[in-house]
Amino acid sequence: MKGNIVFFAIWQKILYNGINAVVWNVRFTKKALKKVVELPEIVQVKLGVLILEIEMGGPIRGNWKNYGKLGPLKHHCHLKSGRPTYVVCWEQVNQNIKIVEIYYVGTHEKAPY
Repeated sequence: MKGNIVFFAIWQKILYNGINAVVWNVRFTKKALKKVVELPEIVQVKLGVLILEIEMGGPIRGNWKNYGKLGPLKHHCHLKSGRPTYVVCWEQVNQNIKIVEIYYVGTHEKAPY
């Protein structure tokens, strides 16, 4: 599964090579980052697309399935429906310097909401 993370990083660089389109910085908690490598490959790819959208458009992602606000600065959406359903939760850590932190990635049953 480590190869998927490398693929994700390379894919990001290829897609946006030479374009300074990043407006928001997206980071992971240690716990969430450990879970990413356990996700199925298709879910990792969808997470990569979500991260790119957050970087370019900000943390409010109403175009994603089952997107919802969990609080004034917390958000979540579904990466894959069905069984199991995979979700991602993130929060705006700093509005001024535009930092978003992903604090949970995994199945719907264990989501912290």
